[in-house]
Amino acid sequence: MAGSVGSGKPSGYVWTFMSAIRFGMDSSTSGPFDWRLVRSFLAVLDAGSLTAAARATGAHQPTLSRHVAELEAQLGAPLFERTGRGVEPTALARNIADAARQMQDGAEQLSRALARGREAATGTVRITTSHVAATYLLPPVLARLQQAEPGIQVELAASNALANLLRREADIALRMVRPAQASLVARKLADLPIVACAHESYLRRHGLPRRPDELARHRLIGYDRDDTIRKGFAALGMPLPAECFVLRTDDQLAYGRLVAAGASIGFVAAYNLRHWPGVVPLLPMLKIPPLPCWLAVHREIRGSRLVRRVYDFLAEAVPQELEAGPR
Repeated sequence: MAGSVGSGKPSGYVWTFMSAIRFGMDSSTSGPFDWRLVRSFLAVLDAGSLTAAARATGAHQPTLSRHVAELEAQLGAPLFERTGRGVEPTALARNIADAARQMQDGAEQLSRALARGREAATGTVRITTSHVAATYLLPPVLARLQQAEPGIQVELAASNALANLLRREADIALRMVRPAQASLVARKLADLPIVACAHESYLRRHGLPRRPDELARHRLIGYDRDDTIRKGFAALGMPLPAECFVLRTDDQLAYGRLVAAGASIGFVAAYNLRHWPGVVPLLPMLKIPPLPCWLAVHREIRGSRLVRRVYDFLAEAVPQELEAGPR
């Protein structure tokens, strides 16, 4: 032979075989190269006999034998020698085995790609989540979804109402509270850390609080009709009087913009800070209970391939987005 395994150059037989792979034509005939010949060759090579190969692949033994004979005719040399227990590969068979397996891997990758194309989801999925998550958390996630699933159209409904799924106003909900309805299937994605934070401009004017009890001497942003923040601090043994909260709003987006503008100290989900340049976390020793993040779907539509595709994508991509560092 003109070459050998490990010599750095393919032998003449391997070159013939590789040429057939690259150009889809056998070098000694004018017909198209038949991938089935290579598949049968590898089956016999791996099984060690025609009988075992037929059993492993479900093909007929005469078919495998014919394919091997056709490939040997095209290469001009035998690939196997018969023994009492089966067949032994010749030097040629061993030389072309790697190229054949590369061809097999390529064929399998192509087959998977074609299968994904046939299974490509198309249609519209409506997702509902809070105003804050719709503004800061989901946009980069949905951008990646569009790249991965261009056939899926998404309607994003920003709403703090919890009944959207029950009224069938949305297909999937991303919520910061666990759905209690038995008709919903929910999956917990993460616990969102809540941090005290302020813009650097505020800290330059009013100083940096070093201990949690110093918050009572600072200007704080609270909720208006919602007393969640005050109840939370009371539960931590740090009751804060109402007059500490010099700015109050129940609008979550407005709340965040007040923090980003340097108005006062606020308490928000940590992932928001990457979107507000100059806003820094404070008081790492302050252990505010985290906010749970749940993904929910109505039990009756979870079997939809389209909805399931989006649900599974969000279940993986949302935690990744929450773990991402500053941009």
